[in-house]
Amino acid sequence: MAIRSEVEHWDIVIVGAGIAGLASAIALRQNGRSILVLEKSSMNKEVGALISLQPNASKIVDGWNMSPFLSEKKPMVDEAFRLLNVKGELQVEMKLNTSQFGADRMLYHRQDLHDALRQAATSKEMPGEPAVIRTSSGVTGCDCDSGIVYLSNGSSVRGSVIVGADGIRSAIRDEVIKGSKSEGSKAIPTGLSAYRVLVETDKLPKLDVSEDVFDLKRSATTMIVGHDKRVIMGPGRGGEMFGLVCLVPDPNPEGEGTSWNNPAPLEEVLDAFQAFPQWVRDIISHAPEAALWQLRDIDPLTTWTKGRAIIIGDAAHAMLPTQGQGASQSIEDAEALQAFLSTIDSKSSADDIHEQLLAIVNARYERASLIQAYSRLQAKPAASQDNKTVQLNPQEFMQYNCNYSGAKDWVKRQRDAEELAYKQTAARA
Repeated sequence: MAIRSEVEHWDIVIVGAGIAGLASAIALRQNGRSILVLEKSSMNKEVGALISLQPNASKIVDGWNMSPFLSEKKPMVDEAFRLLNVKGELQVEMKLNTSQFGADRMLYHRQDLHDALRQAATSKEMPGEPAVIRTSSGVTGCDCDSGIVYLSNGSSVRGSVIVGADGIRSAIRDEVIKGSKSEGSKAIPTGLSAYRVLVETDKLPKLDVSEDVFDLKRSATTMIVGHDKRVIMGPGRGGEMFGLVCLVPDPNPEGEGTSWNNPAPLEEVLDAFQAFPQWVRDIISHAPEAALWQLRDIDPLTTWTKGRAIIIGDAAHAMLPTQGQGASQSIEDAEALQAFLSTIDSKSSADDIHEQLLAIVNARYERASLIQAYSRLQAKPAASQDNKTVQLNPQEFMQYNCNYSGAKDWVKRQRDAEELAYKQTAARA
């Protein structure tokens, strides 16, 4: 389709105003650079759930000077990861601290984190030009070579760079992978679903459990594993909220229940976890509501970029929540855009832009794909047959996941490691 002069032009067009899209809008802000974010929803209500940013992502967010927007949201430092068996017996306690990876693991209410990112993306107080967010602007596809993005209302916009941050059902992904070996790749049911439960802490009664085992006031993440199920839970919003993600075998594997907003009766959740400690069930029973979310991911794609377009976040590498890295990998993607597109402007040629987009993919693909695989691996049954011991090592992948200081540093470290391995091999020859 020919580009008509009346099609408005932006330096960066970001499709999707979730965590990946808004983080990218912050990272890509520069003086003189125009950024448009297209969001299909009205953004009146973000999902009510708790979310964590791992140290690899917290370090990046700290570098964006986000504290004016985050501090009022009552973020919490996650001080430990505690693993219990289904009888409520502590199996593993792993202390978390800043000195390990240069940043903390932070706990947020998802709505609060989303709101802070939106404020920072559009604030005049942040460096560079504020991004413009257009809601109720669904995208149906794009022309990757020309940079034209097509909207469901029949209009279109043009970007020198298109960032597809439009989630696991990405319309931009369909265009990027068209003609590649991964053409037709769709979200895959993983055999798991998750009940999400959020409770106001002051609504909970005194729980019949020793503080050594569990304490609502402890700023920590607790996981209980057994009977092909698991509960991952922890505090948020300064301790005002307590959230649980309750994983179960998918009750409807052929269904389309990928939404976070499918309501579920509390009785259904309680019945599914009747073999778990009563104090866990007491927490669940005081929730105002529950929602069931079918867990899907995607197989690694053969490419994330085509022409002027690149996909990031769940659009590129949707992963299970078992590593807690989904949002953190989106933040890493945004930082990679920042690092490799710093010299790109409206005068840059299509070849220069695509060269830098390829560099981003080369920097991010192997790492994100491996963490995606780790997340699948940790979704496998993690308890012994008698459910007395938990066969899960929460430290197994932490060094790889969290010891990260940005895309260009990662590329250098990988190159240095390859050179060292080559020299060692040559020395032995």
